[in-house]
Amino acid sequence: MERILVIALSAGIGTAFYYWFSLMIQRKWMQQFVFAHQWLLHPNSICYWRTVMAAAGFLLYFFTQFQAAAIFIFTFAAILDGVDGIVARNCDLISRFGEWLDPMCDKLTYLPPLLGFAYIGILQVHLVWILVVVELFGQFFARRILSFLKISGAANNFGKIKAIICFVLVIFCALLEKNTGVIDIGDEILIACIILSTASVAFKFIANRLYADILSTLNFFCGVSSLFLTHNGYFARAIIVIIAGQLFDLFDGRMAEKHGGTKYGPYLDDIADFVSFGIAPAYIMVKLGSPVAWVFAVIFVAGVAYRLIRFVTVDKKRTDLPDGVFNGLPSPAGALVVLGASIAVPPSLLYAISVVTVALMVSRIQFAHFGRLIIRQVPRPLFFLASAMIIIGIAYVLKTRSVHLFGYMILASTLIYMLVGRRLLKVTPPNIS
Repeated sequence: MERILVIALSAGIGTAFYYWFSLMIQRKWMQQFVFAHQWLLHPNSICYWRTVMAAAGFLLYFFTQFQAAAIFIFTFAAILDGVDGIVARNCDLISRFGEWLDPMCDKLTYLPPLLGFAYIGILQVHLVWILVVVELFGQFFARRILSFLKISGAANNFGKIKAIICFVLVIFCALLEKNTGVIDIGDEILIACIILSTASVAFKFIANRLYADILSTLNFFCGVSSLFLTHNGYFARAIIVIIAGQLFDLFDGRMAEKHGGTKYGPYLDDIADFVSFGIAPAYIMVKLGSPVAWVFAVIFVAGVAYRLIRFVTVDKKRTDLPDGVFNGLPSPAGALVVLGASIAVPPSLLYAISVVTVALMVSRIQFAHFGRLIIRQVPRPLFFLASAMIIIGIAYVLKTRSVHLFGYMILASTLIYMLVGRRLLKVTPPNIS
């Protein structure tokens, strides 16, 4: 209990400092103070300071009895990772060296304690060393190649989310060491860090114009993988794969708008959406439902097909439909409703929910675009933190196999999306494009 209070207090104080500083740095006097004290508050200086703090926390935790102080110091150092970024952006102090230094200091902050926890038996040693190898390869060899090719090595979203998860994993290990009753999901979270770190390195070598098509292809393979997993009875994993496909689908359109794409991109995107958000959820419904489930599955697939066709042939060409608004419930959200209901409620209620979901998809009720409208209202640090928490939540589900809890989480998240989106449309109607 004492360890939980220390972690909660450290996180609370650090978060309050970050929020206060993010407000103050927008003021002229604070920016002038930064320029006058660059030895202390320059983004690169902050990187150095948090690395020193992390080293002090490591020594205190593993070699002394002052573990509470170590947790506080490490937590504050982790939160400073966000402070150097807001200083760099608000004071226009972004540099190529800073792009290299920031992730390097991240690694020096979380890798040593992860190794420490591995060698005292909290984490699997070989998994931590795999992460170390991937991280060091990305930091030294991949960045050198990128520099030779004159490509920016700045951290991408995969890397930023991975860093947050690694920081959280260190704190979780500290909690786990003194509270044996806590469910151990450390190795599952560590595997997620390895995957994200690998993706972060790989995507830096891919041409920007191919991002959208690659994401659509990954979405398609998620749908196919979900069908395979469902056929073999791994329903929770099949749903997790579909959720991963939704994350890919969330960004493929934005990447196409930002970097362009190939002429096959729109067709690939539509096919991937139909497989991942139409056929795959319907197959889960059939496998988990009663003998009449196939009737409602066909209705759902037909609703998704109609929704996608209308979007491509009608909604995309409309000039009176505001940018960032869907005409009818988007198929990814509809898929989430059916997936959550499939593992959380009885078949009879599932069928009723599926019919209502189809009605919402083919309706003309307006829903907010999650990526273009809702996420843009969320501060970037909060978005990265929320993404990290989702991944940790999935790791918890895989560890505990709490299928019903997983279903309720999916239904709750979809309901929140609907309510927040509708509220956002009423308060700040988007501009007509």
